[in-house]
Amino acid sequence: MKAPVFDYVRVDSVDKAIGLLQAHGDDARILAGGQTMMATLNMRLSSPQLLVDISQIDQLRKISVNGSTLHIGAMVTHSEIERSDVIRQHAPLLSMAVPHIAHKAIRNRGTWGGSLAYADPAAEWPACAIALGATLVAQGPKGVRRISADQFFLDLYTTALAADELLIDVEIPIGSRQQVVAFQELARRHGDYAIAGIAACAQRDGEMLRQPRFVFFAVANTPFQATRAQAVVDGKVLTPGLVDEAISALRGELNPLSDLTNTSATKLHLSTVLLKRAIHALSAGH
Repeated sequence: MKAPVFDYVRVDSVDKAIGLLQAHGDDARILAGGQTMMATLNMRLSSPQLLVDISQIDQLRKISVNGSTLHIGAMVTHSEIERSDVIRQHAPLLSMAVPHIAHKAIRNRGTWGGSLAYADPAAEWPACAIALGATLVAQGPKGVRRISADQFFLDLYTTALAADELLIDVEIPIGSRQQVVAFQELARRHGDYAIAGIAACAQRDGEMLRQPRFVFFAVANTPFQATRAQAVVDGKVLTPGLVDEAISALRGELNPLSDLTNTSATKLHLSTVLLKRAIHALSAGH
């Protein structure tokens, strides 16, 4: 299929992008890396009258550290995250997750901010953002607004971004030396969409995990934070029995959506397997 007819504007500043969004409302769409947008256009799942290309806004392409906060600009590509020593040092969960994203050619073009704003429930970055306690920074006509990752993903492909707002930055608190992270994903083939996955983070205290975050993806309309399983584990000495209790809690709170190839029961079973693996990885300090 071919894309519908649309106008195209490449901008070189955030203010120009916001001005066009404000002027055109729902008829305008942002074009970042294009790895999702171009596919939806060609399949006529999206039919904007105007595409606003933000790929030349240099301020959105930066990875930096300011005090105790890691900043990742919205136009940073998956491959730039994959190569970054700063990311590896300060947000190793992202370094663990990025090789699972599609294939190299897509990672070279696809962007961090584009993935977060698109809010695909099977994507890795939204779950990682929640697990790391990130704050997403949006800019619109009224100025800059900071949105907790916990509150950003509202429903299937739906976020807290207003129609005239642009995601410009993501702030991630730099973890302490006690912070441990884990990432697990199951897919039919490498590069395929996940059947189920988990991004996990905690503070390791001897044989205990404190403030754990277990965030699943590809199982619900949005990333799913397993709060009951977290409560079971939080601040308790890890034993095989405690892990079994956490798995039981997960079974009680997660009712995965089925898809074309996997039933809800299959996704639930795989999620329990992933939770067990993640807890063991956290306890080992990986």
